[in-house]
Amino acid sequence: MAVKGDQTRARLIDAARTLVEARGYFGTGLNEVIEAGKAPRGSLYHHFPGGKDQLTAEALTASAREIDTVIGDLAERAPDTRALVEALLDALADRMEEAAYTKGCPIATVALEVAATNDPLQKVCADAYDGWQRALADRLAADGHAAGDAEDLACSLLALIEGALVLARAQRSRTPIERARRTAGALLGS
Repeated sequence: MAVKGDQTRARLIDAARTLVEARGYFGTGLNEVIEAGKAPRGSLYHHFPGGKDQLTAEALTASAREIDTVIGDLAERAPDTRALVEALLDALADRMEEAAYTKGCPIATVALEVAATNDPLQKVCADAYDGWQRALADRLAADGHAAGDAEDLACSLLALIEGALVLARAQRSRTPIERARRTAGALLGS
């Protein structure tokens, strides 16, 4: 029985991830999550007694881990930060195009919607961004940048990536990502 319950819980999280990324926190209803997750209503409240906020927090955390893994995998193969950022932009652009621009950054929509009004979800979003920025800063430090410079540059790179994703999604075009790729290259040098 525990396996079936775990599967139901995972389906609900996956459904919430997809819907929240595409429609945002306020645009995603629990009935839609239940339907997309093919789960009975009672299972939602059984697995997520904290309701929509708990489900959204777990969905965002799972999405952040997915991007953590992408960054980690790319970092292992990339010879330097520039190659890492270029590969990350390509991976995110591919992900966006494959989803017909319903996906972008899995955190951004919720961060923009609830940062000022929902402290627990704001913290989940902030933690995700902090983790990605830390990964970039660590890579920059490994490339020889001083710690403070690495932090500043990592923040700028993450802002560049996030902004490019928002613009690409809004324009339904890869062009902003290509422009961000060139700008990141200029920031990082050859």
